[in-house]
Amino acid sequence: MQNDLLVAAFRNYIIKHKSVFYGLTLDKRMEYIENAIQKNMKFRNSLKGMIIGVFTVEEYLIYTENSSALNKRMMNIVKE
Repeated sequence: MQNDLLVAAFRNYIIKHKSVFYGLTLDKRMEYIENAIQKNMKFRNSLKGMIIGVFTVEEYLIYTENSSALNKRMMNIVKE
């Protein structure tokens, strides 16, 4: 499923950045995830690409009309 792909991408992000993620408290982990998604544009764009890549043509056309709002919504869903 797509959720599994997003989790795998984040695990890869942790490995590549030699993170101490697994040693953090739950609150700090959530903060780390939020920072990774919001501040690392390359990672953020990669996640968006994974999501947009499974859109139908109709969904993509809707996305192009509302991309700014939908990008924010997608990243909020990814954080959850």
